[in-house]
Amino acid sequence: MQCSSRLRHAILAIALALAPAPAFAIDAALLPRNLSPWGMFVGADIIVKTVMVGLAIASLATWTVWLAKTIELRRKGSLALKRTRSLEGNMTLAEASATAGDARDAVAQLIQSCAREAELSGGILDDGLQERVALRLERGEAAMSRQIARGTGVLATIGATAPFVGLFGTVWGIMNSFIGISESHTTSLAVVAPGIAEALLATALGLVAAIPAVVIYNHLVRGIANYRALLGDASAQLMLLVSRQRDHGHFRLARAAE
Repeated sequence: MQCSSRLRHAILAIALALAPAPAFAIDAALLPRNLSPWGMFVGADIIVKTVMVGLAIASLATWTVWLAKTIELRRKGSLALKRTRSLEGNMTLAEASATAGDARDAVAQLIQSCAREAELSGGILDDGLQERVALRLERGEAAMSRQIARGTGVLATIGATAPFVGLFGTVWGIMNSFIGISESHTTSLAVVAPGIAEALLATALGLVAAIPAVVIYNHLVRGIANYRALLGDASAQLMLLVSRQRDHGHFRLARAAE
């Protein structure tokens, strides 16, 4: 009896040892050990890696443009406001031109352009002078507006395309998952999980690049609109200055002091 019992226990132990492991144990053994973002990036397909790197570069470009344009808008806006307020005082075009000197900020260039037109007109006070000055100021405003808006188009492009680039990475990762299922002839989680994880990471990076780009673009557009308004105020002050000098019949050439 004891021999029979020992024999049955031995047979049972051998059977348990030879029996296949549970599916969840196999899946746990085959699953990647590192499912962190960096681990998923390292284990991703080359196409998905390229998408992720591109989105990371786009995100870096977004924050670089934000920092550069914010500093530029703050500096130029402050100087434009200061010069515009100085034009509200009782001064002539020659005095305004002398104050601006050879400065290269936007309002100073508008003043210099206006003074140049007054000099070329030879002191002739007529409606044509004001029209020519208005045309010069309009062209100057347009040029300064294009200059201050330079670089914001990158944000618009990133905001519009980054989600679709991330979606491409998602589609590619899911496609790799189905290929793995087909080749392994199993729907094991160990086969499906890595590709799905890569796909979701690509989607997340697409949103990380796109959402800040759209928000920053809208913020900069408002700042640029305020800056253009300041240039418009400066042009209006210059037109008023020319008009007052014409009405008083006292128009000194901008370069008379030279």
